[in-house]
Amino acid sequence: MLTPLDRRTLNRTLLARQLLLDRRRTAAEDAVAHLLGLQSQHPTSPYPGLWTRLNGFRFDELGTLLTERAVVRVVLMRGTVHLVTAADALRLRPWIQPMLDRGFRGSQWAAGAAGVDRAELVAHGREALAERPLGPAELRTALSARWPDADPASLVNALRVWAPLAQVPPRGLWGASAQPAYALLDDWLGQPMADPAATAAEPAALVRRYLAAYGPATPADMQKWCGLTGLKKVFTALDCRTYTAEDGRELYDLPDAELTDPATEVSARFVADFDNLLLSHADRTRVLADEHRPRVMTVNGIIRGTVLVDGFVGGTWRFERAKDTAAVVVAPFAPLRPADRDALDAEGLRLLAASDPRARTPEVRFERPAG
Repeated sequence: MLTPLDRRTLNRTLLARQLLLDRRRTAAEDAVAHLLGLQSQHPTSPYPGLWTRLNGFRFDELGTLLTERAVVRVVLMRGTVHLVTAADALRLRPWIQPMLDRGFRGSQWAAGAAGVDRAELVAHGREALAERPLGPAELRTALSARWPDADPASLVNALRVWAPLAQVPPRGLWGASAQPAYALLDDWLGQPMADPAATAAEPAALVRRYLAAYGPATPADMQKWCGLTGLKKVFTALDCRTYTAEDGRELYDLPDAELTDPATEVSARFVADFDNLLLSHADRTRVLADEHRPRVMTVNGIIRGTVLVDGFVGGTWRFERAKDTAAVVVAPFAPLRPADRDALDAEGLRLLAASDPRARTPEVRFERPAG
């Protein structure tokens, strides 16, 4: 008989593995590797995402990693831009490629690139990017000169799927307002992509890493995280410890991984917008109640920054800036206990000290709970 796990045990265990139970003294690059990347659809989301996890994290630390090419922003899991280590970018992109191909075939861009030979487009794109990174407009010009009858935007999007393109700095640097510029991932990193033939052994290693950061979990959970399918056979072939969730789903975990005591106290905490904490399970109720999901995940694909209260999403937050002022605005879903409000107030001021050190009047504001 499988050991049952209640929702609070899953919650506390997930927070511990996501480095959100207590701040860790871990290098930012090591944290990015442990988390298997941070979603970076909004270019600067990883900054508060790492700040809330790491003791002593400085925003310029991540900027240095980006400019020194130790980490990179590239389209990966779920077809979204992720910040990952250089090693993981080269390893993950070939593994994730079938999902990207499937997504492109069903996208609005497929018709506009119909009839364009894939190998020829990639070769032409490599030639265009050989000298320097190019922005979307420059790529449209370069590609449409070769395929004048195709839709230029579709050609660029096809190239982003068919070839591994990195979004390079200054895009992604805190405080920079730069437009996207693309370079070939292997050229930018100065290392070859992983051999696609060798990635057949990757799923088992990636399942273990996923469970280390997001487990216990189901194959459907990992499939939600990455966008691939057919992972159940990989899970069942591994030496895993198994549990059962409250709804009867079978959960897999690493054989030596520890569970966290459900009675563990959790301080109120800020979580970044687009954070994978909320995006990496088919069943998100271990951290986000179903009734709160529409307040966090909008119909146009925005994932708002959230606050954790007793370990669960209890509201949203955002930056507001004007001239020399900066504020963190918290929108709780329900009235906050004084202790949680005080904790968020203190955390918000620390966040502003890290994100906006030149602001003369930093403040944390609390909106009235809606409804």
